[in-house]
Amino acid sequence: MDQENLLSQMNDRSREVFQQIVESYLLTGDPVGSRSLTRTLSEKVSAATVRNVMQDLEYLGLLDSPHVSAGRIPTQAGLRMFVDGLLEVGDVTPEDRETLESTMGSNDREVSGMLDRIGSALSGVTQGASLVLAPKQEAPIKHIEFVSLAADRALVVLVFADGQVENRVFTPPIGQTPSSMREAANFLNSIAVGLTISELRTRITHEIKTHRQEIDVLAQDLVAAGFAVWENEGTQSERLIVRGRSNLLGETEDVETLDRVRALFDDLERKRDIAEFLELTDEGEGVRIFIGSENKLFSLSGSSLVVSPYMNSDRKIIGAVGVIGPTRLNYGRIVPIVNYTAQMVGKLISDGG
Repeated sequence: MDQENLLSQMNDRSREVFQQIVESYLLTGDPVGSRSLTRTLSEKVSAATVRNVMQDLEYLGLLDSPHVSAGRIPTQAGLRMFVDGLLEVGDVTPEDRETLESTMGSNDREVSGMLDRIGSALSGVTQGASLVLAPKQEAPIKHIEFVSLAADRALVVLVFADGQVENRVFTPPIGQTPSSMREAANFLNSIAVGLTISELRTRITHEIKTHRQEIDVLAQDLVAAGFAVWENEGTQSERLIVRGRSNLLGETEDVETLDRVRALFDDLERKRDIAEFLELTDEGEGVRIFIGSENKLFSLSGSSLVVSPYMNSDRKIIGAVGVIGPTRLNYGRIVPIVNYTAQMVGKLISDGG
């Protein structure tokens, strides 16, 4: 029997017992006993009657008893049924809204910096770990510049036709001079305008092969090193911004759980191919909730994920925002926060041009 039918066939007493157990567990993380339920149920019944209802719910796979003679906690199936059928979603509070909106710099067109601040704010507001999948930049390039920061550090700045700016720090080849930086920038600007990043990569290879004599070795090395910060094999992982891991690590003292959560974050930070994360949102707009093992990305850590895509002005999904936390997340509060953040990011990016 599917969960929707199961919920509709539960009587009022069973539904109320189930709902109170789940809500109490999400609030405290503790098992709920029959005696405490008898004090809060709308119908006056004995503890024995409540125990019978709890046993029935356990038989249906909706509750579990972590210890003998202890109270009950919801199973993942129980949490899923609660989220789908009984969850009451609130509104984003003015305080949370203000915290999230304060991350937007009115004159800041640098998308990665903005998304990093939004990720930190989302993590702080929800007390979970936040994920922000940055959009892949495919707008045409308007201008490229190299800026020397130190002997071993330089900045490559890309300005796009839609007004967005991307800055990346990298290690330049040894021996760079101000003139080689100017030459490298001039070379790139002579061929880059109007091309996307992926188109420019092909063009650079062709131009350097056919005009090798016209650009000196130092500038040529700088072009390769500067462009590599976008096109090397680690670039994809930089699109996934993870903030607030300490919130999850601080949730538990259980060594096994800590190890699983650490493995989750290590996996996220190493991940080259983050297409799986976008696949979570490919069934249209709106918030989706993955509880524990329902999501293969996070199943090992026993965590839940609340995720929503965001869209550009053409209503095309270009990224996503989400919150990871323990399965006993305050879903009613976090769902609207994730939804609001996704809409805010989509609007910021759409209005950036």
